Amino acid sequence: MGEKGLGDLSIIPLATSLINIISMHELSIVLGIVEIAENQVKQHQSRRVEAIELEIGYLAGVEWEALEFAWEAATKHTVLENSQREVARIEGAAKCLECQRAFPISSLFEPCPSCGSYFSEVTRGKELRIKSLTIV
Repeated sequence: MGEKGLGDLSIIPLATSLINIISMHELSIVLGIVEIAENQVKQHQSRRVEAIELEIGYLAGVEWEALEFAWEAATKHTVLENSQREVARIEGAAKCLECQRAFPISSLFEPCPSCGSYFSEVTRGKELRIKSLTIV
């Protein structure tokens, strides 16, 4: 094998490993959702989930593309396979602990726009929940 072939071989496993590392968190999230859905279907003596509504905050630490990839892989042959999925993405918000002002945030460590303090409480955007399941 030439140098080019060797170089290609060393890049592919690294890229695959990075995808696997990034997806582990999202895969565990999806597996937890599958478990909850399967328990609800069993509890209500139903067959499958027709629709699922999720709320996920932008500050919940979820990589959207990895979640999509994990969803496709983890829901096959489960009660969620072929279900309609709706994801409400929740914007971030915080309340300053110094001046009490509420303000929008896009990352966890943003200063208050009024007083500049970094001491704030996240009030919205870290959600990660199932809002509803439609089972049949």
